[in-house]
Amino acid sequence: MSEKGTFYITTPIYYPSDKLHIGHTYCTVATDTIARYKRMCGYDVMFLTGTDEHGQKIEEKAKAAGMTPQQFVDNIVEGKGGILDLWKLMNISNDRFIRTTDDYHVEGIQRIFKKMYDNGDIYKGKYSGMYCTPCESFWTESQLVDGKCPDCGREVKYAEEEAYFFRLSKYADRVRELLLTGTFLEPASRVNEMIKNFIDPGLEDLCVSRTSFTWGVPVDFDPGHVVYVWVDALFNYLTALGYMNEGRDGKEKYWPADVHMVGKEIVRFHSIIWPAMLMSVGEPLPKKVFGHGWLLLGGGKMSKSKGNVVDPVILAERYGVDALRYFLMREFPLGSDGNFSNELLIARINSDLANDYGNLLSRTAAMVLKYFDGTLPAEREEAPEDAELIGMASGLREKYQKLMDTFQTQAALEEVFKVISRANKYIDENAPWVLAKDKAKAPRLASVMYNLLEALRICTCLLVPFMPDSCAKAFERIGADEAVRNWDSAAVWGSLPADVTVKKGDTLFPRIDLNKELAELEKLEEEARKAALPPLEIEPQLEECVDFDTFLKSDFRVVKVKSCEAVKKSDRLLKFILDDGTGKDRQILSGIHKWYKPEDLVGKTLVAIVNLPPRKMMGLESNGMLISAVHKEKGEECVQLIMADDSMPAGAKLC
Repeated sequence: MSEKGTFYITTPIYYPSDKLHIGHTYCTVATDTIARYKRMCGYDVMFLTGTDEHGQKIEEKAKAAGMTPQQFVDNIVEGKGGILDLWKLMNISNDRFIRTTDDYHVEGIQRIFKKMYDNGDIYKGKYSGMYCTPCESFWTESQLVDGKCPDCGREVKYAEEEAYFFRLSKYADRVRELLLTGTFLEPASRVNEMIKNFIDPGLEDLCVSRTSFTWGVPVDFDPGHVVYVWVDALFNYLTALGYMNEGRDGKEKYWPADVHMVGKEIVRFHSIIWPAMLMSVGEPLPKKVFGHGWLLLGGGKMSKSKGNVVDPVILAERYGVDALRYFLMREFPLGSDGNFSNELLIARINSDLANDYGNLLSRTAAMVLKYFDGTLPAEREEAPEDAELIGMASGLREKYQKLMDTFQTQAALEEVFKVISRANKYIDENAPWVLAKDKAKAPRLASVMYNLLEALRICTCLLVPFMPDSCAKAFERIGADEAVRNWDSAAVWGSLPADVTVKKGDTLFPRIDLNKELAELEKLEEEARKAALPPLEIEPQLEECVDFDTFLKSDFRVVKVKSCEAVKKSDRLLKFILDDGTGKDRQILSGIHKWYKPEDLVGKTLVAIVNLPPRKMMGLESNGMLISAVHKEKGEECVQLIMADDSMPAGAKLC
């Protein structure tokens, strides 16, 4: 353990979606920045991230992709362009990476579940209520917004099944006290949300097992049940340290966690359910949960399902990883939402990195090379006009530390760039190009150059957590060796040797032509969207013509699905009872069970041919045919029902 002690920081473990977007990158870069800062300060840091790989959503996606769930998550996590590749690209310095399918984690979750059951905090019952599959979340009717999931805005489904429940209500008072005293949950606005929306209405016991699917950690003492994903996911912070398993270690050293960095949409789980479960198993609570905001696009949260994903790989490869990291930490306060746009990104790179920091570095190094062949002489001449720059740079680390310790990363960067801006102004005030014309003023010119290099060194030390690779290159340019690149030296003016030698180098952050770049980005993103689309095989059009009068004899009608169920002893047929506008129910059988669940079709508005002669299938009469579209995706046949606008009345004729 270091003299400073330990620091344990986590990101949420990410659901392995087909594509991580810039919003996921934002959270992980923020956590990485804090972890790097703490290491720089001298802490023994444990930085954990990982993937949340269980649940109904994964099972369904894997089935649709023709894979096992394990194959599906392995491909997204470890495959080319997967999560591990993205974190490597973004220079994420995590110490451990946990997957909830790891054997040691599964072992730990089973023991934890049994422990809560044995102490009376988990009991068997029956769940009935609303469930959001994409969010893996249960909601009461009062929590829904316009009848939909309050987190993602998508449809919820009624679910009813045998389940185990966690006595969350038992811990309501203790959780309320935790939230209202101290700084367990930040920003403070998150506390009000949790109290008002969840605790004041009354905490209900939490459903913690499922029986309607199998892809999860099995409840080992009751076959058929799998552990609810949020129990599975939350305890990763402890199983990754060896809690209740023999596969890892570190709990005694690093727990309790210093901070869980999470998106605001999962603050409820981390600030209410998580502490309650820790109270149940008798473990210390984390010191802090910090709920950062969302990156918004066009005013809405980024989401693959909404089609507004911004690809961090394109941006990082085009502008550099450090430029993207800097933008994410500089543009938005960590606790608030922020609107992302390519224009903002390019403007910030141009203004801060190209014009201010990069220009200061290039100009200063170039002048030392030009006026002193790269090495400053020992003779100096100080002047009163040096005092402001020296004072600002000397006091920078103290201001920066106070802000970084409270996760005010944007404000910390603002302080650094105040010094950079002052240094650029210092060049204009002292006009080195004028001093260089008079040999007698060489000592003064040397002092000006040294002050600029030293201001650059201190600022660069404090930019390391944000832009590690670029800062290493900057240190090389200004002649700052390892001894003066650290946290301690950042507080000491004059750490560079008097006869410092600078080096030539490429421009760190070239200026970007905004209009040309926006056009190119739009082209690249369109190409990426097209490349992500599944390959389609469309049936060739028939060359044989149909007589128009014959075609007009087909009676196409709008129908409403009143009920739908699987046909017994058939793995493909669904039986529909339809409202066709006549006042009598119409029964049609359709071989689409492979692609649809019957309960998902109730209430839908479809199109049918209603004047076909009746036919028997599996002993049942079918009166008509539902209209579908057929194509192939990746070699597999795909059938999609033609759905009409719900405003169209049953029986309306298509013409």
